[in-house]
Amino acid sequence: MRSEEMAKRVGDEMKNEVLQVVERPGRNQDCENQSVETELETETQHPYAFHVSGPRNVPSINWRDLINSTWKDGNYKRTVIACFIQAVYLLELDRQENRTSENALAPKWWIPFKYKLVETLIDERDGSVFGAILEWDRAAALADFVLMRPSGAPRAVLALRGTLLKSPTIRRDIEDDLRFLAWESLKGSVRFSCAFKTLKSLSEKYGSSNVCIAGHSLGAGFALQVGKALAKEGIFVEAHLFNPPSVSLASSLRNVGEKAGTMWKRVKSMLPASTTESQTNINDRAKSTTLGSKQWVPHLYVNNSDYICCYYTDPVGTENNDADKENAKPATNTPCAAKLFVFSKGKQKFLEAHGLEQWWSDELELQMALNNSKLIGRQLKSLYSLPPQEQSPAKCR
Repeated sequence: MRSEEMAKRVGDEMKNEVLQVVERPGRNQDCENQSVETELETETQHPYAFHVSGPRNVPSINWRDLINSTWKDGNYKRTVIACFIQAVYLLELDRQENRTSENALAPKWWIPFKYKLVETLIDERDGSVFGAILEWDRAAALADFVLMRPSGAPRAVLALRGTLLKSPTIRRDIEDDLRFLAWESLKGSVRFSCAFKTLKSLSEKYGSSNVCIAGHSLGAGFALQVGKALAKEGIFVEAHLFNPPSVSLASSLRNVGEKAGTMWKRVKSMLPASTTESQTNINDRAKSTTLGSKQWVPHLYVNNSDYICCYYTDPVGTENNDADKENAKPATNTPCAAKLFVFSKGKQKFLEAHGLEQWWSDELELQMALNNSKLIGRQLKSLYSLPPQEQSPAKCR
């Protein structure tokens, strides 16, 4: 009897062990499913998720856009392009945080507008994503009965992000920030050459009128200088620049030189001028007004409370009339111009005033302050100072 009881007990223990082994994978699978669900719930509540921090009340592209294109609305265009730039920031964050296609944040910022990611621009120094090419997604548009690209919608957009304060990329971002701060030029950066080649290739592929470049902060600085470099070759690409940098050591030194030059001109104006000098001045003014019949006019979006970009609002002529800035009038003898949109909301914290999110806010009220400013005139002056025979004709396809 004892041997039978012992054998039965051993059999029961073995049976229990087998059941535990069989049940364990199922429990592990349940735990894995729960962790995945928890992770997805966390991602849906991420502060950078499109439905959390993205624009509200944005109309969807549909067949009606074939009759009356939503892209002709400046507010809609500004909102969408700002979202594309936000997507570039998130492409890099997705890379750093090892997100997969299932939980990536970036795609949600271009899919609603019927665009698709074609290529990312990689900084060879640290492997970070600093730009992206987004193209019109014809297949997605056809699914919603949009048979053709709406009027005003670019075929391709080159979007460039600004400084990202994360350890994997902050070193190279700050390096380019300091490059601009010291020299007011980004041409020495690998990002400039990469963006220039990419934008030129897109312009040749689709035609310059079907391509757009956009950037925020440091990315806006790159977009401005890349667009300007292409304009020198006669290729005029639409540009949208959000919070572009306006402060640099080179600019400060130049301002000192300009003030010294202004003082010399005042002294010189008191002296009797020769006929030859007067004729030369007349010829120079005539030349400056006849050059650049076709202009490159970028769109700049600045916040008065953002000390990085606020100097773009200084009108032309302030160096000659600092005592009466309110009555200063822009000079009319310079062809350099930009569409400058200013957002004023009283005193704001720097991060809020410099942030990208403000540009798709429902409460945004912009005013077009100036067609011309002192800083824009200085930055675009070289475009219109070449003799007519040296300017290349625009390339169209």
